[in-house]
Amino acid sequence: MTTVREITDYLFTLAPSYMKENWDNVGLVVGRGDRPVTKLLVALDASMEVLEEAAETGCQLVVSHHPVIFGGLKQLNEDSVTGRAVLFAAEKQISCVNMHTNLDSVHGGVNDILASALGLEEISLVSPRGTDEAGEAYGYLRCGFVRETALTDFAAFVKDALSCPGVRYVNGGKPVVKVAVGGGACGDEMAAALAAGCDTFVTADIKYHQFCDAAAMGLNLIDAGHFETEAPVCDYLCRRLREKFPEVQIFLSKKQKSPIEFV
Repeated sequence: MTTVREITDYLFTLAPSYMKENWDNVGLVVGRGDRPVTKLLVALDASMEVLEEAAETGCQLVVSHHPVIFGGLKQLNEDSVTGRAVLFAAEKQISCVNMHTNLDSVHGGVNDILASALGLEEISLVSPRGTDEAGEAYGYLRCGFVRETALTDFAAFVKDALSCPGVRYVNGGKPVVKVAVGGGACGDEMAAALAAGCDTFVTADIKYHQFCDAAAMGLNLIDAGHFETEAPVCDYLCRRLREKFPEVQIFLSKKQKSPIEFV
């Protein structure tokens, strides 16, 4: 019988724990390692909606990118969103495992998948954070090349490729040729994208003043949404888990979605 611990250990072979940020919370966050798993649910977030879906489908484990407990949790009760989610998972005996910044950084993880989804060629790493046990560099941003395209056309392509309800962008005054990508909130990496010779940067959670700065710096900046830039990794996790644990039923969440809506 496959256990929560076996699945967690395997996920750490895909995204080693030493690649996470010091402030991050990865691995088995809720549950017992020796619990058997016959069904598991993969989602970007271990939200209440996703946990309820896991309970409805009989899943004993939720594998997510974002941790169900991220900041400090000093009280476990119904007075907070996190408290309600953790109580529900514990009461339903649903374990929660996540791979977060380690999955962002590792080769083949969130950002390589995002780069491939946007059709980048000659994909390479920008600003390494460290090296793995084989001596290969890891880090967040990836960059690559596309056929020279007008920014408006490329922004529309990003919207369609990632199934975004909309994208926000600022024109840095250049055609799109060399593109940097950073899934989730990577707006602070604009200087690194420029230093790598990129004319365009696709990321999420951009603030107003960052858009202003990008225009002044001559960088095309596209905010394609936190959920939309990271959600493609869920298909990857499903595929790898199915290959490793064929005896376990692996489901991709049907209820996961961005909480942000557009009119």
